[in-house]
Amino acid sequence: MELRKDYILSRFVILASGRKERPRDFSKEAELKHAKICYFCPGNEKMTPKEIGRVPKGKGWEVRWFENKFPAVEPKGKARIRADGSFHALSDAYGYHEIIVDTPSHSKQLWDLNNTQIEKLFCVYMDRIRELSAKKNVKHVAVFKNYGRDAGTSLIHSHTQVAALGIVPPYIKEKNDAVEKFRRCPYCDIMSIERKSSRLCYENDSMIAFAPFASRFNYEVWVFPKRHVTGLSEFSKKEMEDLGRIMKKILAKLKRLGISYNYCLQYSRDLHFHIEVLPRAEKWGGFEYSSGIIINSVYPENAAKFYRGYSKGH
Repeated sequence: MELRKDYILSRFVILASGRKERPRDFSKEAELKHAKICYFCPGNEKMTPKEIGRVPKGKGWEVRWFENKFPAVEPKGKARIRADGSFHALSDAYGYHEIIVDTPSHSKQLWDLNNTQIEKLFCVYMDRIRELSAKKNVKHVAVFKNYGRDAGTSLIHSHTQVAALGIVPPYIKEKNDAVEKFRRCPYCDIMSIERKSSRLCYENDSMIAFAPFASRFNYEVWVFPKRHVTGLSEFSKKEMEDLGRIMKKILAKLKRLGISYNYCLQYSRDLHFHIEVLPRAEKWGGFEYSSGIIINSVYPENAAKFYRGYSKGH
């Protein structure tokens, strides 16, 4: 067993492989029940809130997006946080919450799409970040995907969520503040180290994927562009293509595991853009919540072997 610290954050994990290490030991993802009517399927467009945009395909669409019918934030009230006494601070839950339907196919999940389709989806992410970031009082646009019951999804049809917030999320701020303490981007140096380590998962011309040294989740993987960029809007066409290819490889492995997962885009003014892919094989318990230290039963070195295709005993 080992106690490991995050690269730049004051965050620790315990790696304890004696719990569950092999993917074959994981129980299969419990399937959600199919609703009689899917609001996201073609032909049911009038059943969702008003459409904001779409990627057209023939007479139909390949990707479409609209307001979330059950938003966590909405553009009402005041975004500014105000004090209410010595210990209370609050504001209205100001922002914009959207749904992106990843594919018109009800039977396909993201891992069933090809490289080009995944690339197009990330181009939509870029468009939504750009448009929502320009709105008044928006400080950050969070893009995240939930797949499976344990990852927080409630609808089977593949979709992504976008939340434009009136604050910078604490996790993003923590990362950004940590980066500013270095003379140069620490993640550029971290990539140089990890591409030569046993934690390397995949690499192509412009992208790299590795299992982070202090992984919190079983089979966690981070994806970085090799070039220092701070957002999707800075990606070249080649980098978008390479991102689609590397995400397809990761998603194909997640399909083999058969477990829930999240992924989230990480970016800020000084932060090297990256994607955190977070498989949800195990639930956190009292130790994690009481200490803030996560127990991970899969060493990142073994996770990387799995992604690279090593199968003996994994």
